[in-house]
Amino acid sequence: MTELNLINPEHAQPPRMKHNRTHKFESHFVNVTIQENNSVMLKSLQGSRLGIWVAHGEGRFHLPLSEDNYHIPMKYSYSEFPGNPNGSDYDAAAICSSDGRHLAMMPHLERAIYPWNWAFYPHDRKSDEVSPWIEAFVNAREWIKQQQ
Repeated sequence: MTELNLINPEHAQPPRMKHNRTHKFESHFVNVTIQENNSVMLKSLQGSRLGIWVAHGEGRFHLPLSEDNYHIPMKYSYSEFPGNPNGSDYDAAAICSSDGRHLAMMPHLERAIYPWNWAFYPHDRKSDEVSPWIEAFVNAREWIKQQQ
């Protein structure tokens, strides 16, 4: 999404994905916080703090403008390594277009759908068949249905 310039096509300096600041492939289970947002996939999860896997060598969001020029629906909950495992600007774990339709994210929510995918899952939620991340896919399906 970032390389296709679908996120911020109006910017003269578009966001880019760069190599992690560690210059290594990073694979960690981290916490992210879903900010207030208008993302098709993440809007209903705002206010949540969830665990998720990262696994990438080029996962650093390089955002050359000030933070208020971006729609950042999801941030790493901790700024320091390994909480922000790639060193993304503004602790961004995801960015989206102004209309919420296009979403670029580096954590892998598809790797955190089931509770057994998590490095730790809350004991008081052991009866969950799927994790809260499934809601992002449900939101996408519902948005598509509304477009028909």
